[in-house]
Amino acid sequence: MSTSISAVHYAIRPARPAAHLFELSLTVAEPDPAGQRFSLPAWIPGSYMIREFARNIVAIRAETAGRAVALEKLDKHTWRAARVPAGAALTLHYEVYAWDLSVRGAHLDRTHGFFNGTSVFLRVHGRDNAPCTVDIQPPAEPALADWRVITALPRARGKGAAKAHGFGLYHAADYDELIDHPVEMGRFTLASFEAGGVPHDFAITGRHDCDTARLTADLARICAWQVKLFGAPAPMDYYAFLATVVGDGYGGLEHRASTALLASRADLPYPGMQGTSEGYRQFLGLCSHEYFHTWNVKRIKPAAFVPYDLAVENHTRLLWAFEGFTSYYDDLALVRSGVIGTDDYLALLGKTASNVLRTPGRLRQSVAESSFDAWTKYYRQDENAPNAIVSYYAKGALIALAVDLQLRAASGGGKSLDDVMRLLWQRFGQTGLGVPEDGIEAAVEEVGGKALARWLHRAVNGTDDLLLARLLKPFGIVWKAEAAVAAPWLGAKLAGGNGEAKLASVFDGGPAQRAGLSAGDVLVALDGLKVSASGLDAMLARRRGGEHVDIHAFRRDELMRFEVELADAPADKVSLKTAARPSTAALRLRRGWLGG
Repeated sequence: MSTSISAVHYAIRPARPAAHLFELSLTVAEPDPAGQRFSLPAWIPGSYMIREFARNIVAIRAETAGRAVALEKLDKHTWRAARVPAGAALTLHYEVYAWDLSVRGAHLDRTHGFFNGTSVFLRVHGRDNAPCTVDIQPPAEPALADWRVITALPRARGKGAAKAHGFGLYHAADYDELIDHPVEMGRFTLASFEAGGVPHDFAITGRHDCDTARLTADLARICAWQVKLFGAPAPMDYYAFLATVVGDGYGGLEHRASTALLASRADLPYPGMQGTSEGYRQFLGLCSHEYFHTWNVKRIKPAAFVPYDLAVENHTRLLWAFEGFTSYYDDLALVRSGVIGTDDYLALLGKTASNVLRTPGRLRQSVAESSFDAWTKYYRQDENAPNAIVSYYAKGALIALAVDLQLRAASGGGKSLDDVMRLLWQRFGQTGLGVPEDGIEAAVEEVGGKALARWLHRAVNGTDDLLLARLLKPFGIVWKAEAAVAAPWLGAKLAGGNGEAKLASVFDGGPAQRAGLSAGDVLVALDGLKVSASGLDAMLARRRGGEHVDIHAFRRDELMRFEVELADAPADKVSLKTAARPSTAALRLRRGWLGG
């Protein structure tokens, strides 16, 4: 079946890469006779913060049959065109500034172009369900003639249709699909693999020395395991990883058949690399996390997101499950697919537990509250964030672990969180229905009973620490929490920067706060000796808990003196080890959980 130009048609061209400007046109064959409205989303699904993408539209005009049409701006991201004659098409021409090197926005220069649809494609009000076509056009500069395109957006058929990895016509069933397929264009390394019966592409933009054969072999195992977890067939017939590598970067954003990634080039595997480095494990975990979202978030989603309202915040108390459960399964997929070993997995799990313990805010905010306030707190953190919030990613992952362990232990390995995820997939992911606010607890109750559902309710809505040491014991896993350093504790976190000992955060109830030190203070001397960021730990290592030290610090331009009573470092470093002589039952449970 051929695809012709739709009644809603877009064209996008990297018109001025050096100026970071995409040029777009949008033609509506049958505009609203009362005056057609257009708007750009204020946020992008998966990143819960109002970002005001419309601020990057630097020029916009409307026309019909070559004649100008008045265009009125109604609010920060909405425009209305004047009426046009019956039967006449309306076309908008606009430019978008693209200089956001992240997974959320758009970026363009002479090395590459990248965009999310939410940053560039205006919504046509009243035509959300109309099919769309998009003409992705190449740059005009001859030096960029070898650019290619990578996207999971379906290619059109017929005249002008894009060829594989080429410029040309693409199509989407509706606006929601249109904006859920990021596009990368430029010179990228392309590697391919198959997993779960689905072809996958991995595109790498940026200088690198990646061993793509190893990367794709590892990802094939991880992706295949996830498809098997939920059950074939996979919900997409093609999947694309779009990775931009830089000197120092980390991030990912999920889409229905692709993910955009930002990574440090040093984290990629290189030819001849032995073992699995910490950076590579982290990168594989990021890929695994975004891939798991293909099911959990993109298709199993809160009722508050069905449909998305991209003009305002969409509040839900369930991000602890959608991001937290995904954060549990991302690393679990690595060990259960055999890409990493048990010891490596336990190290990753211990790191997650440590990160939660080092956040005083976990004792103030529940993960349900953290989820609801993601828009104003988690995504807009300030110097007091460690004291005020808990990560629904990290603690949500630990809650998922606790539910999984309890299900497995109570059933002798017969039931697990996998059963809960498959139930959610069948009931919500495959039907398109949104998960109600009590839907996760209801699914856990159906699989594990009322007592476990009550436990989950308390864990999600309370602030108590999870008793994971007790839950891990039946699996032959030993939990140990100790101080990260032998030196006494100042109770503050230093900011990265130019080497000065500047306080980024001061922890509630810690020595620094009790002495009156505040975030932003720059430490200059301890007991009369100069302090630097790199030397502070060594100076503290020569003291003991309970000892008093004299600290001079600048607050703004004022020099102040503080007497600080140091404390012993808290036991917030968690290590997990397999027991030396586990029972047969413990081995059976552990193998069912981690494989091997």
